Amino acid sequence: MNDMTPVTTLKDWETDQEVRWCPGCGDYAILKAVQRTLPMLGADPKNTVFVSGIGCSSRFPYYVESYGFHTIHGRAPAVATGIKLANPALDVWLVTGDGDGMSIGGNHTMHVLRRNLDCQILLFNNEIYGLTKGQYSPTSRVGTPSPTSPVGSVDRPASPCAFALGSGARFVARGYDVSKDLPEVLQAAYRHRGAAFVEIFQNCIVYNKDRFDDFTAKAVAADNQIQLRHGEPLLFAKETKGLALDLETLSLKVVDVADGDWQAAGVAVHNVRNRGLAHMLVEMPFGAFPMALGVIYDDPAPTFESAVVEERARLTAGKTADLARLLGKGQTWVVEDRHAQ
Repeated sequence: MNDMTPVTTLKDWETDQEVRWCPGCGDYAILKAVQRTLPMLGADPKNTVFVSGIGCSSRFPYYVESYGFHTIHGRAPAVATGIKLANPALDVWLVTGDGDGMSIGGNHTMHVLRRNLDCQILLFNNEIYGLTKGQYSPTSRVGTPSPTSPVGSVDRPASPCAFALGSGARFVARGYDVSKDLPEVLQAAYRHRGAAFVEIFQNCIVYNKDRFDDFTAKAVAADNQIQLRHGEPLLFAKETKGLALDLETLSLKVVDVADGDWQAAGVAVHNVRNRGLAHMLVEMPFGAFPMALGVIYDDPAPTFESAVVEERARLTAGKTADLARLLGKGQTWVVEDRHAQ
């Protein structure tokens, strides 16, 4: 931060609106994590915009004291793109859900990622349609019972992080609603210049309660999740296990670590610029492997809006704006009034 950076607190980012989610919803924890993180970033409410689509998560802009747009189903990336192109200096946050961003808005999510618009994309994943009363979503696990799958979903679930990598995302991360590490992930996303995609597992207390307890519950968290940090070995289970590269299959495998000697066990070191490793981490089948959390991939590239601004400057250099001349250019003609004689 410099002398011109505003100093804010949690209170500066809270609105006078009543926060209205179901009691116990994970969205409350995510909201507080974001509001606590924004002051750490030196963010300015007058320079910040939250954009959302449709869904429980999309109420988010009402509860952050900044500019905000509650847009239409799946189209938040299109609105966010327009905002960033109109004023590239703005900090743009995009809030969506697994239904909003991975179903009707899947194509828009793909394009904002491949274009690399400078924004933070927070995808709340509760593996269910919450706002429309509990139908299974694109990320619901096989066997999920719901009003639209009464005997259990047979769909193979989509992986938001794998989708993001496949779409060309240059930053991919994961967290969950009540994680103490979530602010650290949000800070990394903000520091990244370009489209920063963060999947946040979120507990839907009504329609998919405790869905993520298999890796978030205190009793199993150490064994069933791995916190990723650049330059550090891929260790979990209180550093008694690790992830190593299986050269025969070119995939990851779980190895035992004896006496803390992770190097002897062949444990790999996390490298956020290694795209191949990122793919392996997000595609690990949970159960046989831990859930990978933290910054998975972070390899910046030129942003979409910077390319557009440069193109505009190049094409308009030395020219004077003349709308009438522009409208009269090309295939135009005059309709004569034969009765004017």
